[in-house]
Amino acid sequence: MPHVIVKMYPGSSEEQKSKLSEEITKVIMNSTSKPEAAVSVAIEEVAESEWMEKVYETEIRPNLEKLYKKPGY
Repeated sequence: MPHVIVKMYPGSSEEQKSKLSEEITKVIMNSTSKPEAAVSVAIEEVAESEWMEKVYETEIRPNLEKLYKKPGY
């Protein structure tokens, strides 16, 4: 705990995704006082053409009241 899933468009390199995961881990550790071993981060790529259907309509819109950061689109 905690486990974070980042959904994003394809195109980032493995190096960029690794760096993103490291930075997210650091922020979680600093914000929650959890050890690194307690944090897990997954990155799932979703094509831009499928984003609205697969992510927005199924995960974002039905859960707007739970979002601490809402999208601006």
